[in-house]
Amino acid sequence: MPENSHSIKLRYVKLCYQYLVNNILTFLLVPIMATILIQFLQSNPNELLNFYNSLSFTSIHLVCSLFLISYVTTCYIMSRPRTIYLVDYACFLPPITCRIPFASFMEHAHLILSSEPKSVRFQMKILERSGLSEETALPPAMHYIPPTPTMDLAREEAELVIFSAMDSLLAKTGLKPKDIDVLVVNCSLFSPTPSLSAMVINKYRLRSNIKSFNLSGMGCSAGVISIDLARDILQQYPNSNAVVISTEILTPNGYLGKERSMLLTNCLFRMGGAAILLSNRKSDRARAKYRLVHIVRTHKGADDKSFRCVQQQEDPEGKVGINLCIDLMQVAGEALKSNITTIGPLVLPASEQLLFLLTLICRKLFKSKMKPYIPDFKLAFEHFCIHAGGRAVIDELQNNLQLSAEHVEASRMALYRFGNTSSSSLWYEMSYIEAKGRMKKGDRIWQIAFGSGFKCNSAVWKCNRTIKLPVDDHNPWADCIDRYPVDIPEVVRL
Repeated sequence: MPENSHSIKLRYVKLCYQYLVNNILTFLLVPIMATILIQFLQSNPNELLNFYNSLSFTSIHLVCSLFLISYVTTCYIMSRPRTIYLVDYACFLPPITCRIPFASFMEHAHLILSSEPKSVRFQMKILERSGLSEETALPPAMHYIPPTPTMDLAREEAELVIFSAMDSLLAKTGLKPKDIDVLVVNCSLFSPTPSLSAMVINKYRLRSNIKSFNLSGMGCSAGVISIDLARDILQQYPNSNAVVISTEILTPNGYLGKERSMLLTNCLFRMGGAAILLSNRKSDRARAKYRLVHIVRTHKGADDKSFRCVQQQEDPEGKVGINLCIDLMQVAGEALKSNITTIGPLVLPASEQLLFLLTLICRKLFKSKMKPYIPDFKLAFEHFCIHAGGRAVIDELQNNLQLSAEHVEASRMALYRFGNTSSSSLWYEMSYIEAKGRMKKGDRIWQIAFGSGFKCNSAVWKCNRTIKLPVDDHNPWADCIDRYPVDIPEVVRL
């Protein structure tokens, strides 16, 4: 009881501190304005008239003042960046025929690596602790025995994922293909010629003067990079809209060898994709779901040693364990730290910024050994979409940002239901929050994406209108949201 009482008192002290600091301007201006108003009411009309005459204003002064005010106002309005709206988005829902149960996955592993029992056991242990369910999906080519990662089958997977997401987006928004001004397609590992963006242009007969971009080789954080690119283009062209397509094609990238860091991707990555409609048209403000507030991109370099992600470790009983490379985790932590340092001043309330600054001063100037202060980002955001790259990634960010289980629920459930869908995972998480009826007008969402390199990119959105239930049939969670959240065991014995 004493401990609880003490923690409650500290909580109220912190609440009072936050209220005071965040409203400091109000507390300072209200007494000043009240004093001026009282002084004005106590003055008689003659005194006010004499004060006005003492200013010696002439008609020329008034005209110049009005011109200056009009000029400054016009310059301010013209120089403001255009507001970017997220009208709507659609996620690819894999067909049930692509579902990959654990038993099927392990049967393939035994057949493909029959001479490497340790590699088979390694994949089994990864799968047991992955946080994935038996509802995730792999492309048809990966179901063959042995897998057949041909270029034709890779094209077929790309068409299935991209065209399905695109068709859903067009159906949800009523957008006509000829009205698309900008197209951005990102796929990290599959970059054919003709490009994926050309494939979309030919399929939907988009305009010949469309501004199209095809991004590759940027890892799982490429989705936010694509949004940033589309935003920059929309800032230059008024009354336009842009479609961003984020996906990863797995067919040509299935690994058939015994290198463990490569086998890890076979266990985690699954089919997925998303199509997003952005617009800078004022007419889309009423129907848009979200408004883009900030985008922050950070990149931390790493040497070759940092990418030896998985190491074999024998315990006393001779069992193979999994040990993430410390070098890589440190690089990822530095990228996240840089991203937080950049985005913090943009979104955090003054109370958190002040505490962070005071802690930094004490550590740097006075050489204090006090721990770095982790800002409370729950005061800046209502929802968090953390890249569902793996259970360890979500756990680490939950601990570092001091988030509750509900804050990371969308990320865990997206990983469980769909697996690591690379750059599109953030949109499956947004869809989950919408399907649960938690997205309200004015809510702020922080998307945090990680990618190779090592990159940490994040986007901040503000909900433009309350997302009402039930969600439309194009939501990938529409047919199963009643079953979630589910309890995910630490280990699933196979």
